[in-house]
Amino acid sequence: MEYLDLLNKRYATKAMNGAVVPKEKIDNILEAIRLAPTSSGLQPFEVFVITDKEVKANIREIGWNQSQITDCSHLLVFAAWDHYTEDRINHMFDLTNEIRGFKNEGWENYRKQLLSNYPQKDPKENFEHAARQTYIALMSAITQAAVEGIDSTPMEGFDAAALDELLNIKEKGLKSTLLLPIGYRDADKDWLVNLLKVRKPIEQLVNYI
Repeated sequence: MEYLDLLNKRYATKAMNGAVVPKEKIDNILEAIRLAPTSSGLQPFEVFVITDKEVKANIREIGWNQSQITDCSHLLVFAAWDHYTEDRINHMFDLTNEIRGFKNEGWENYRKQLLSNYPQKDPKENFEHAARQTYIALMSAITQAAVEGIDSTPMEGFDAAALDELLNIKEKGLKSTLLLPIGYRDADKDWLVNLLKVRKPIEQLVNYI
């Protein structure tokens, strides 16, 4: 199936049937997240993969009682850095040098530029910047799920502070931003399954200058 056909076919699944997604498909979705582009290549987030039924039930209670949270196969929680620190920035630059096997003067100058900029900013501003990167990674996950024939539902409707406490996310210097239940649709219970996708006409969306 062509890429645009996949995007047209996928939708935010409203009911899932609890069937387990094969590990290799989950691994491919997680790899798509890992390969997603991020600002300066810093990858300022982590992903938590939830399969424990009790934990999912607890998350549903703070997630507007959305059934997909408990009825999915795997629940992905995206969590962004709460701040850009020197250690976090240096880790990614050092990793780049290690993988590429050499140091580049321009790259090292860019490291210095980021180190003189990000750590001095307000942590709230840095978190908001990092949080935006998780939305890019989310789209990679959604698209790869469609490639794998897997349904998904992006969610912002949950109590982030409560989720951070539940999963001890704050202890890792992170804050949750998004949920992504992954699984298989329950077509008999999903009111959206047979409805046409609605998007603005291209002429109402795109402006040429």
